[in-house]
Amino acid sequence: METTHIAILPSLGMGHIIPLAELANRLIHHHHHHHHLSITFIIPTNGPLSKYAEEILHNLPKTINSVLLPPANLDDLNDVRPLTRICHTISRSLPSLREVLKVLSTTTRLTALIVDQFGTDTFDIAKEFNVSPYIFCPMAAMVLSWKFHLPKLDEMYSCEYRDLEKPVKLPGCIPIHGRDLFRPIQDRKNEDYTWFLHHCKRFGLAQGIILNSFMDLEPSVIDAIKEGKEDLNMPPVYPVGPLVQSGSKDGVDHIPDCLKWLDDQPHGSVLFVSFGSGGTLSPEQFTELAFGLELSEQRFLWVVRSPTRKAPMTNFFDAQSIEDPFAFLPEGFLERTKGRGLVLSSWAPQIQVLSHASTGGFLTHCGWNSTLESIVHGVPLIAWPLYAEQRMNAVMLVQDMKVAFSLKEGEDGMVKREEIAAVVKCLMEGEEGMRKRNRVRELKDAAAKALSENGSSTQSLLEVTHKLKT
Repeated sequence: METTHIAILPSLGMGHIIPLAELANRLIHHHHHHHHLSITFIIPTNGPLSKYAEEILHNLPKTINSVLLPPANLDDLNDVRPLTRICHTISRSLPSLREVLKVLSTTTRLTALIVDQFGTDTFDIAKEFNVSPYIFCPMAAMVLSWKFHLPKLDEMYSCEYRDLEKPVKLPGCIPIHGRDLFRPIQDRKNEDYTWFLHHCKRFGLAQGIILNSFMDLEPSVIDAIKEGKEDLNMPPVYPVGPLVQSGSKDGVDHIPDCLKWLDDQPHGSVLFVSFGSGGTLSPEQFTELAFGLELSEQRFLWVVRSPTRKAPMTNFFDAQSIEDPFAFLPEGFLERTKGRGLVLSSWAPQIQVLSHASTGGFLTHCGWNSTLESIVHGVPLIAWPLYAEQRMNAVMLVQDMKVAFSLKEGEDGMVKREEIAAVVKCLMEGEEGMRKRNRVRELKDAAAKALSENGSSTQSLLEVTHKLKT
């Protein structure tokens, strides 16, 4: 039998590359008995890849071929936001994508192209080669539902979403205030909004949507999506999550110092603090966080990035801090927290930290990959959303799943040190923290079950793979 070939194209940013690489792994892994599936991972670029992206591509199984498209020229785009850069990069890479697909369609039995939510402009090219387009959604089912409803909302309201009087309630979802919706749509005059809406409107062109969530994590939302998809012109949705990296690196002989440090801490006693590959705080907020952690008197492992006055996604395309982040810590902070806290610059082996027995909580930007990693390892959260759809995730984690604490902002939009200290204490020592810990452990078990041999996500994956191959 001839091998089926699938092309996968992530848009820029680790939040897209990581779960799509994991999907590729999962598709290959499920078929290694039959050897009837091969994959080409096609990466659009607008410059050199970050070393993290390179590492992920390097770790893909040998049966997955990676192709880097030539860098898209964005010289004429001064000072545009990350989302607009992402979308322009893909649209300007279409000619080189066409060349790659041309070769693949003549040398393999190419049946499907899987892109993420900003890749729908590739669909016309897929059609030229008679290849079925699929969307991989690296976000919650609730967020997917919002994307499908956005064109309707766009017609219904002319004001900015943050000015809507009442929260909006979608079927099966918790109500959400307009101000908590996707960050890129908060200014409807901006090009980000135009692009965002453009892609949402094209979701219906896909043959199917592969979703990085699972039935027991969002039961009412997924049911509502399945029931209401006709009204919304929605293709079939396949929840195959949680797709998270395993974190076991083959052939790593040295154990990072931070893991050795964790080995010496009491069980469940450490708060892990990290804002993901693109998250940065303002200098004032950075200072409040430092004092908040100190005041809480709890153990912590904090991944610091240099604060910046610019938007929180400034470092989105380059996870390396530009300046030395340690220079921004309050004077004497490291001495005063010595032994109790460990501060790392720019990066930590996140999966290994979250899976470590000493880790008892995670203060996070609520990116969906980080959220799923925390759930898979049974670690309760403190939600500190910064960009993209993170505020939506935070609302869901706090109110719906009840596995996270929220932080109250002051009048000036700052989270004060006293608030941080109180919430950290509450999570690590309080009864409410215990309740959230028990709840997240239930979801951890549900996730393992979903991925087991007869689990809902495994069934979903088999179903969609069958379709991908026809």
